[in-house]
Amino acid sequence: MKPYVLFFNQIDASSLSYVGGKGANLGEMTQAGFPVPGGFCITTYAYKEFVETSTEMSAFFTALDQIELADLEQVRVIAQQIRTHVEQIPIPLSIKDAIIQAWAKQGTENFYAVRSSATAEDLPGASFAGQQDTYLNVKGQEELLWHVRKCWASLFTDRAIVYRAKNGFDHRNIYLSVVVQQLISPDTAGIMFTADPVNGNRTVVSIDASFGLGEALVSGQVSADLYKVKNSHIVSKKLAKKKLAIYALPEGGTVTKEIPPEQQDQQALSDRQISELAVLGKKIEQHYGVPQDIEFCVAKDEIYIVQSRPITTLYPRPDMPQRPLRVLLSFGHIQMATNAMKPLGLSVLQHIFPASVFNLAGGRVFIDLTDILHNPIARKVVPSVLKNVDESMSRAVAAVTSRPDFLEESQSAHNTAFSSVRKIAVPILRKGWKVLRSGNLEHILDEVAIYTREHQKGIQQALDGKQGAERIIIVQKQLKTLLLDILHNLIPYVFPGIISVFMLKKAITPRLGHDDEINKLNKSLPHNVTSEMGLELGDLADLLRELPAVQEYLKKADDQTFYSGLDGIAGGETFRRAFAGFMDKYGMRCPGEIDMTVTRWYEAPTRLNSALFSHLQSLRAGEHRLRFAEGQKEAETAMHIMLDSVKGKYFRSKIIKRLIAVYRQLGGLREQHKYILIAVMAECKKAIMEEADILVQQGILRESKDVYFLTLDELVNLLQHNFAGNVDELIAKRMEEHGRYQNLKPPRVMTSEGEIVIVPLNKENVSAGMIIGSPVSAGVAEGIARVILRPESAILREGEILVAPHTDPGWTPLFQSAVAVITEVGGLMTHGAVVAREYGIPAVVGVDDATTLIKDGEKIRVNGDLGYIEILSPKLEERE
Repeated sequence: MKPYVLFFNQIDASSLSYVGGKGANLGEMTQAGFPVPGGFCITTYAYKEFVETSTEMSAFFTALDQIELADLEQVRVIAQQIRTHVEQIPIPLSIKDAIIQAWAKQGTENFYAVRSSATAEDLPGASFAGQQDTYLNVKGQEELLWHVRKCWASLFTDRAIVYRAKNGFDHRNIYLSVVVQQLISPDTAGIMFTADPVNGNRTVVSIDASFGLGEALVSGQVSADLYKVKNSHIVSKKLAKKKLAIYALPEGGTVTKEIPPEQQDQQALSDRQISELAVLGKKIEQHYGVPQDIEFCVAKDEIYIVQSRPITTLYPRPDMPQRPLRVLLSFGHIQMATNAMKPLGLSVLQHIFPASVFNLAGGRVFIDLTDILHNPIARKVVPSVLKNVDESMSRAVAAVTSRPDFLEESQSAHNTAFSSVRKIAVPILRKGWKVLRSGNLEHILDEVAIYTREHQKGIQQALDGKQGAERIIIVQKQLKTLLLDILHNLIPYVFPGIISVFMLKKAITPRLGHDDEINKLNKSLPHNVTSEMGLELGDLADLLRELPAVQEYLKKADDQTFYSGLDGIAGGETFRRAFAGFMDKYGMRCPGEIDMTVTRWYEAPTRLNSALFSHLQSLRAGEHRLRFAEGQKEAETAMHIMLDSVKGKYFRSKIIKRLIAVYRQLGGLREQHKYILIAVMAECKKAIMEEADILVQQGILRESKDVYFLTLDELVNLLQHNFAGNVDELIAKRMEEHGRYQNLKPPRVMTSEGEIVIVPLNKENVSAGMIIGSPVSAGVAEGIARVILRPESAILREGEILVAPHTDPGWTPLFQSAVAVITEVGGLMTHGAVVAREYGIPAVVGVDDATTLIKDGEKIRVNGDLGYIEILSPKLEERE
């Protein structure tokens, strides 16, 4: 017979399905010897049998399946109907007897807290904390039975129904246990987090405490002191004015009382109690293996634990020791690809980048620059360089590396990492400096073109004719040598183009009093593979403009028959040849392209349709080429102005002329290394997917894209038939894990202690209502905000402003249609900023939460000179 009641000492973590999250935790802690007040759980078997006595619940569940969550009144009405019904269902005699016997054994003279405990509660991806009700100071048989029924009914509160529906839980499959726990009448109670709930620091214990019962604090009715303990030391105390407290009444129930004025500002906990609580909290965390959210109370100087659950809101910490302190930078923010990656994408990057700096957390890559930052020169240089990538990241790195504990560790660190970097960097810089001073620019451009072409051909030849595990092993070897190969053979030619513009700013800005001409020099840079891609896409759109039948076809085309579907359509063959030519050069690109598992344009050609139609709607025929030519003229005019500013000064004039030539000829190469990287990854992906197709044919994989959830080493083992374990189970587990990670917001900078480091932007002299970011492309523009999270199906109309989480070369097709650009991530030298300057449109980047603060359809003003956005009017009516 399935038990209706279990005492805490009969319960452990394996009891979750029949005592719920709260009950399982209380039993687990009781058995582990933690100071938990005694009690018992009324199991889900009792709830299920109780509900099954009703003939109406089936209809209620059907009604819940059909409700519209946005209709709050509908939710309220159905929830009230179900609760009223549940509260009137008689408790079967066998269940009632079991509850009364357990209550008698625990003590009929005691007061109890009666709490609900749902079976889906406190799971890794969702916390049901607070979704059902709690009743305090319950005494006597009838009161207990009444509140048990109330707990069962609370499974159907408005908030619980909505929460379950939004998180995909079937109402029929959520069962409720009821926890009946002896109530301690405390002097003080509160909540303890064994990691800082605000910034995620795993070494900090955060304690909220106030006088009286803890439920008043949980419900937000009373103020609480906040104490923080780090490494056994109390590092912070914020005392609240505690005007009210809730206490248990001798006859049952609770009462809210005013605290005497002389006690209101006193510490709710003594320093000794704070320290003891922190130690106990860390022991509970150690028992569970994850940071905990703990409810506690203190009565007569004795500490009691009344609940513990995992903290579900923390961003995962990389698998590394907490100390010595490490500083970790989000690779996704640097590469403008902040989504969680699948295991194959992560594995590819692990092969490309040095293992010493590569860390994973929450499905993202974090780069560990700690050893380099221990060098005092690097501590100045790295934040300065990061300003060009993301100013928020720069501020965070500068802040954490200036802390006393980091500086102390820096003094004792053996800086071999900096020496290793110097060994690689010095030859590159030396060669780059030689190019800057006297290199033949035309010859260099030819070398880069040959290198790019030969690199792509080389990997094709290496993989040609290979199959099985041998082919994937070659992929691994190619990836492992890729970074150093690019550093040595390409970066010496990229570096002069980047450094020349900074040298020009130093030399020219003081003479002219501004850097406007420097910014104009950036326009329409030649030899930029990304700009060339945008121009060629414009050419393709102009061709499409003259082919109305092809336009109609593209509106309904699908990826599988994209090319064959052009047969028999007027102009179809002409468009197919031009489109295929574009794909030969750029088909390996896409938004978020640094992740190999993201769909490439060659895999889904219809994803370019939105860019083509945006071009048709926002630009006239040939306008993109005309704009580029105008940009070249502006750059030439700027060049003459700069040279005039040093006229008559022979040597200075000669230096400035050389710097301008280097920048105009080599500045566009800054996109070349990414192009080569993505081209190599595309060839590797083709090889991997061909092997995946074979594994599907052999029945080893269910579908080709399942390979995305394996690492390269695992794929090799699978092809060699050495794979240990069940591949289907592993893939299913990783799919679920990836889904959880995708919902997390990754930090820009975090530490090995799990702390998310955020340094707010100084907002002095900023008017109310302005949205602040970093100005990266000059000018002011007004237009309609078009918030775009994914560019594949987005169309920009004339006069619209692109608002995006971030951009990379895969977003470039939309830039020609935008009158301004706003991104959440970025800095002076990131993709969106560079392209905006080349196109001469204003841009503000690093705007936290831009895609939520700015509403799609609002009229806004973007000030790329000062770095702010103004909302001019609310969303306009949808236009035809």
